Parts: sequence; C-alpha cells; structure tokens
Amino acid sequence: MRVRKTAVIAAASSLALLTGCGAADMTKQASPFAGAQGSKTVTLSVQSWVGAQSNVAVAQYLLEHELGYRVDTVQVDEVPAWDALSQGRVDALLEDWGHPEQEQRYVKDKKTIAPGGELGVTGHIGWFVPTYLAKKHPDITNWKNLNKYADLFRTPESGNKGQLMDGSPSYVTNDKALVKNLKLDYQVVFAGSEAAQITQMRQFAKEKKPFLTYWYSPQWLFKKVPMTEVKLPPYKEGCDADPEKVACAYPHTPLQKYLNADFAKKGGKAAAFLKKFKWTTEDQNEVSLMIADKKMTPQDAAKKWVDSHKSTWKKWLS
Repeated sequence: MRVRKTAVIAAASSLALLTGCGAADMTKQASPFAGAQGSKTVTLSVQSWVGAQSNVAVAQYLLEHELGYRVDTVQVDEVPAWDALSQGRVDALLEDWGHPEQEQRYVKDKKTIAPGGELGVTGHIGWFVPTYLAKKHPDITNWKNLNKYADLFRTPESGNKGQLMDGSPSYVTNDKALVKNLKLDYQVVFAGSEAAQITQMRQFAKEKKPFLTYWYSPQWLFKKVPMTEVKLPPYKEGCDADPEKVACAYPHTPLQKYLNADFAKKGGKAAAFLKKFKWTTEDQNEVSLMIADKKMTPQDAAKKWVDSHKSTWKKWLS
C-alpha cells in the first residue's frame, strides 16, 4: 500500500472493472498497446489499493472523454511496476510511495524512467489502534507501553503474542524489524490483502474489540472506523536505510508519479496531461469512498467526481 503501501480496498470485482482489459500479472503479460507508435492509446499501471485505483479511474476517464485516447490498465505490484515501466510495457505509474533503489536504477542510472511530478497527496504509514480503545487506555498510543497490552491483541494467528495486523506480504513494510528491534511481544500477521484487512478491522470495530494494525493515510476507512496512531520512535533521515535495523517510525512521503522515458518525450497530450495530474488527499478519498464503501464502479465514481470538480481538472488539460 510502498515505503510502502499497501491491496484491494473494494471487492475484487471493483478491481476487475477498473482494469478494463482484465487484471494482468505484468511478470507474465504486457499490454499490446503500451508504447505503440502513433497510437492514441495509453497504458496505466494500477496497484491494488483503492487510492491508486482512484487516481487511475479519474485519469482514465479524462484521457478517454476529454482527449480521445483509449486507456489500457494493468494490475501490477509495486516493484514489478518499475520493471514494466522501464521496459515500456506500461506508460505511467501514478502513485509511488518511495522506492529509492528503483529510482536510482531506472531514473538516474538507466534513464529509462522519467519523474512525472508529485501527485499532490502525502502518504504516511503507521501503527494504529481504534480510537475507542485509545480513549479507554490513553497510554496505549505510545509504543513503549505496547508490551503492557500485548494480551489484549492476542489472536489464534498470533499465538501467545499480541497481533500486529498487516495487509499484503507484497507491501513494503518494516514491521517485522520494528517488532524485533523494539523488543515487542508481538507477531506480525498478514491479512493477505487490503480488502481482507479492512474486513477484519470493520468486524473488530463492530464488536468494539481491540486491534493493532499497520495502516496508512490517505485512506477512506478513517471516516468509518476512527483510529489513533501509535507513536513510534521519531523518524530521522536514514533511520530506515538498513531494513534489518529499522527502529523508527515511517516517514511522511509526498507521493510521486513516474513515466516511461520515451513516453514522457513522445506521449503528446497524454503525457502532458499526466504530468499535470495533481489533486488533494480529499479528492482522492472522495473517489475512494465511492468505490470502496458505496460500491460504485471506478468508472462511475470517476464520472461523478469529474462532473463536480471541473475547475480542478480543467487545469490538467491546459
């Protein structure tokens, strides 16, 4: 959902709807339209979390309805997306949470990927407990007190330790290292996907049960399940450089867009539009809520947002 991010918020059907030509594993399949010379077709990489789906849905809608492009979308995990982008199998990645090794390799060294500018949204990963639990035990929001409450978070999956719930194993996460290095009596348990993680959190919240979870903003679920962040040791530049020795909080990350280098130069109006595509956390959450909570198709959610935010997106076309 990165470093770090992290899975499908809506049902899998929402993702299938978003991926037009069908969800595809980019390690096995490439869009036949990516990089086609003279073609008015754009291929966008779409990650599995709903915020990323929202970016793509709105970009796709405007590219198709305002600029006359055909848009092909392909589901691909975070790190493989860089390979696909470098090779021209996709043209653009609209939400990256920070992958310095990939940036060094493809942007700075190989120069096969070009920066596409900031998305306008700042991402942050952290550990959260439901606010109803924080009100009952105020000191639970400091990591130094987590061992005191480990018994509260035990589950069959975590054994005799407290459960720290993560999403998909494919997400970039420091949580196992943090648990070890901070000497916490917890077990990281992966829900499997963002959708599964949300289902578990909503069920816990419905029953007012305790839970401790890896989570992130922007995220629409905060409106439905109020959560309070647990303070980890402060983030300092470089404190997460060694994945095995991480003992600090996650940073606040201005989310970035990236384009295939050739597409950035020769992609015409589509490339120019994607470079200018920039919206707010509130904008993204508005679309995400429609997709994930109100169960609208990504296309319908995009249309509804576009219809009511003309002054915002008109600037992206100028």
